[in-house]
Amino acid sequence: MTSEILILGAGPAGLACAMELSRKGRKSFLVERDAQIGGLAKTLTIREGEDVFLTDIGPHRFFSKNQYLYDFIEDLLQEEWRKVPRLTRQFIDGKFFDYPVKALQVFKNIGPVKSVRILLDYAMARLRFGLLKKPMVTFEDYVVANFGRTLAEFSMINYTEKIWGIPASTIHPDWARQRIHGLNLWSVALNILRQAVPWSRRGAGKPKSLVDEFYYPQFGTGRIYEEIGKHLQKAGCELHTDSEPIAVRHDGSRITAVDVRFADGATKTLQPQTVVESVPITRFLELLDPPPPPEVKQAAAGLKWRAQVYLFLTLDKESVTKDNWIYFPNKDIPFGRTSEMKNFSADMCPPGKTSFFVEFFAFESDAIWSMDKDQVLDLVMPYFEQWGFFTRAEVRQAYLWKRPCVYPVYDMDYDKRLSTVREYLDRLSNLIYLGRPGRFRYTNQDHSLEMGIVASRMILEGRKYDLDTIGSENEYFEKGPIYEKRI
Repeated sequence: MTSEILILGAGPAGLACAMELSRKGRKSFLVERDAQIGGLAKTLTIREGEDVFLTDIGPHRFFSKNQYLYDFIEDLLQEEWRKVPRLTRQFIDGKFFDYPVKALQVFKNIGPVKSVRILLDYAMARLRFGLLKKPMVTFEDYVVANFGRTLAEFSMINYTEKIWGIPASTIHPDWARQRIHGLNLWSVALNILRQAVPWSRRGAGKPKSLVDEFYYPQFGTGRIYEEIGKHLQKAGCELHTDSEPIAVRHDGSRITAVDVRFADGATKTLQPQTVVESVPITRFLELLDPPPPPEVKQAAAGLKWRAQVYLFLTLDKESVTKDNWIYFPNKDIPFGRTSEMKNFSADMCPPGKTSFFVEFFAFESDAIWSMDKDQVLDLVMPYFEQWGFFTRAEVRQAYLWKRPCVYPVYDMDYDKRLSTVREYLDRLSNLIYLGRPGRFRYTNQDHSLEMGIVASRMILEGRKYDLDTIGSENEYFEKGPIYEKRI
């Protein structure tokens, strides 16, 4: 079989690429391993009799510094594309704290003694890392330098270690530079001043506000990708779910053929001119025939992924909290984050009901990965009942899902290993690898969409663009405008 453009993986990046190509009259052939398109941004439908619950796989807010992306989605969803107020909090030592951290609230909740310690630690950190020029070698160094030891340990170091499962002293500072660049205790204090003093809000060059609202589809983030799928099929593109590549053949400079196993069990060989892939980069290397040289395989073997376990609860309750999502940094709490989909859109739950989505960060060797639904439910219920969130009697049903290769682990050597892998893959002139799994880079939904759009331009224009510049702005990831809809 011949296929001019083969796209492996129908997540946000692959679908955006196919969508943009179709607008220029170019057809793609898409292969998706799951039964449903959308990758980690799909929306699942849970039917319980006449009641229907919708849930994303974790919270998927949307904000971007790119107006084109807002227009891209508005064209797809029209009136389903709605602005939502954001409420995000951390639950630390039995108290709620806004996220991102608000210094005045922290000082009020923790008392004067610890507040003074935060300020003294920050002053010491600025002395050591600023005046004395101590290098920031690890993630731990970075957050201590910008927040001081006490505040860093209060919510950032412990939660980060919970996500990655490794000590903050062994996490690469790229993680901090990518996610919280430009955010520190001083910038938080300036933001408080600007809010309190009207004249301080004026003037050029002031930082943009932290996002306090975002856009969200009426029936879940997955609606974006469902609509792209419909558009692609109307445009004559082939979209195959429950299908996957089993071999990628190459001659050292180009991909020459790809063997794909389809939903019916049949295996066919495609001969594409261009391959766009968002398969986990380590898995893609395993598909190559001939295989990579030993040094590349060794580098890839050192790239680690963090998996996730998801527990979704439907509840006979009007509401649990008003939060979109809540973070739980304390390590004695087994889960890391929860979200209540009703607070994203009332249409995600039946009237008078709600749902609760619970996320665990794990390695596949961890005990939580092997637990069944009842075991995980038994694990979490004592916490929710103790905090007054909901009772066991209010739980209608529980659902359990597990997903490997969710977060690329930024350990201290990841960049060297990744550089070796990319140098090898870049020799294949007709390959574009993109998205969070394809580039081994933690990106948000908007960045993956943007990568797909840029990839389409690479194909249409016959030139290379640096995909790593997307989402690499030197500012906090959650700063920027919330654009208004077009009129």
